[in-house]
Amino acid sequence: MADFSLTPEDLQLLIAANVHLGSKNTNVHNVPYIYKTRPDGVNVINVNKTWEKIVLAARIIATIPNAADVVAVSSRTFGQRAVLKFASHTGATAIAGRFTPGSFTNYITRSFKEPRLIIVTDPRTDAQAIKESSYVNIPVIALSDCDSPSEFVDVAIPCNNKGKHSIGLIWWLLAREVLRLRGVLPNRTEAWSIMPDLYFYRDPEEAEPTAETEETEETEAAEAEPVAEQEWTAEPTNADWAQTGASGDWAAETEGTASW
Repeated sequence: MADFSLTPEDLQLLIAANVHLGSKNTNVHNVPYIYKTRPDGVNVINVNKTWEKIVLAARIIATIPNAADVVAVSSRTFGQRAVLKFASHTGATAIAGRFTPGSFTNYITRSFKEPRLIIVTDPRTDAQAIKESSYVNIPVIALSDCDSPSEFVDVAIPCNNKGKHSIGLIWWLLAREVLRLRGVLPNRTEAWSIMPDLYFYRDPEEAEPTAETEETEETEAAEAEPVAEQEWTAEPTNADWAQTGASGDWAAETEGTASW
């Protein structure tokens, strides 16, 4: 069987993205996932259990024959980009933004869907999707923090679901494991060509750097460099400036000019 253990490279990614830093509040069902509590009250999540749940969720997703029957939901802004990228890479259906009530229960609406599995970014913000899935017996996979509600959640992935880097990395790892199980990525030791940065949230108001802006920044930096101080070799003179001035009679000169 393939080795599903956590590699040191993936462990570094999880720690760098602050996946292990949970909230200060705790739900009773999420207590087994907590490794310890820091002196400032922040709960530290066990990263090994996070990885185990990622592999379990990926194996559940890979068993569904039609990839479009998996619906990825994210009402939170930080997870919308990750949901769209996950859907494009795995073939799932994405619901990014506001969830329309009745999408799973009211067949009259245009957004009506009959999925076999849904994945939510936050059980609290995506509570409407989880509630409707419970009406029609749809299993739910959720990215759960220490204080996230666990009602109607079948598989909870313990992680920090409030940071944009943590959310994007969990979705990236989940997509990579699904592709590995499907055989798209045959070698588990080979790195995936898609970088985790593609799943991170980007501020739309933040301008992307272009070649022109980079050149202007380089020129400004070059102009801002301090000019080398010149070495003055001349010795200072203690001459009396009053004596070096003109020795003529200023009153006589003024009279001569006035005559003109």
